[in-house]
Amino acid sequence: MAVPANRPGSRVAIAGTAVALALIAAAIAIPALTGWNVHVKSFPPLHAEWMPRLGPGTPLAVLVGVAGIVWGPRLAASVRWPRLLLLSFAMSALWLFALATVDGLDGIGTILDHRYEYLGTARAIDDVGETLREYVERIPYAHEDNWPVHIAGHPPGALLFFVALVRLGLGSALAAGTVVLLVGATTVMAVLITLRTLGAEELARDAAPLLVFTPAAIWVAVSGDGMFMAVAAWGVCALALATRPRGVRQVGWSIAAGLILGYCVMLSYGLPLLGILAVAVLVAGRCWTPLPIAAVAAIGVVGAFAVNGFAWWEAFPVLQQRYWDGVASRRPPEYWMWGNLAAFAVSAGPAVGASLAAVARRHPLPSPDRVVLLLCAAGWLMVLAADLSNMSRAEVERIWLPFTPWAALGLALFAPSVRRWLLGGQVVFAIVVQSLLATGW
Repeated sequence: MAVPANRPGSRVAIAGTAVALALIAAAIAIPALTGWNVHVKSFPPLHAEWMPRLGPGTPLAVLVGVAGIVWGPRLAASVRWPRLLLLSFAMSALWLFALATVDGLDGIGTILDHRYEYLGTARAIDDVGETLREYVERIPYAHEDNWPVHIAGHPPGALLFFVALVRLGLGSALAAGTVVLLVGATTVMAVLITLRTLGAEELARDAAPLLVFTPAAIWVAVSGDGMFMAVAAWGVCALALATRPRGVRQVGWSIAAGLILGYCVMLSYGLPLLGILAVAVLVAGRCWTPLPIAAVAAIGVVGAFAVNGFAWWEAFPVLQQRYWDGVASRRPPEYWMWGNLAAFAVSAGPAVGASLAAVARRHPLPSPDRVVLLLCAAGWLMVLAADLSNMSRAEVERIWLPFTPWAALGLALFAPSVRRWLLGGQVVFAIVVQSLLATGW
């Protein structure tokens, strides 16, 4: 099928990728050359350390990556839709597994078992109701039994997810890490279904390999934020599905979207920004009927937590105070306002710069292209809002994972030949980053 003449060309892709690489290089070089302490681990802009290594997962990552470059675009364009969804899940899970096991099987679960993370606390909880009632008071550093960093830094929905795993007998580091990996691997399916539902199936197929073989997999496989990313994507997917039917099915999908997106608010204080993406979905779907239904369902989730002891609006200002009592106050905004974007470009891969360049062009576009434009623009608006909030100085390579697949959708607008070299660049970049850096989370 011929590529529309007004699609972005290779010059746009090269320019966008080059800008992303230049930003990454500047964020690495400036602290190293000037001795500027930006108060993160030894390899800013990432929370990472220089640790070149090869491991059991290295040959698998190379093999899977090469297979994705050679056969991924062809399979995505030709296989039946249900098979594409299953294939995208399977290859995403394999890519996540391969990158994580560069550090052996410990690479899957060790980070989740860190004392700052959720699992240790989740194993110790025997009364969820009491946990919710005392949650806010234990956020400040001043509390003698304050929560570990990640517990204090998130609403209790994240912790409760891991409590559920513990009670299901999946509380070991490896078991919980495997669950997080598999849940994160479903993200691509949710994004593809969203695009198809909104009338952009061909572009969904074009985007699929680039969504699967993303450098973000380094962090998706080992952090709770990878799970957040998947939950957010399925909430958005349910909202898209709610724009199509009428009657009972529409109400059902609207309620499902509200419940899932409402739970996202209980996973991370930054995920109310998903409202930007939700509006983009409704605009693309040309249907506003789901909005009040989904909003009521989402408010119901937040209200249910409040009734049981955790009020989001009471917790957020307490969390802000703890944030500024910690290392964030020492991280210079002069660096992190743009260093964050460099870290995001590492996580999403330098091709994300080409995605932004593609959607920034002002050209008439057919309807499916407008869907991608809206969703990708919403992804970037969420990133910009998060950056300007000043509540994310560093560590955004994992914190902004829920925004990543949407910000990368503009890559689907390029011609097949351009997408293939962008895909190759993303695969190589991911393997190099994972092989050279210990990313911490």
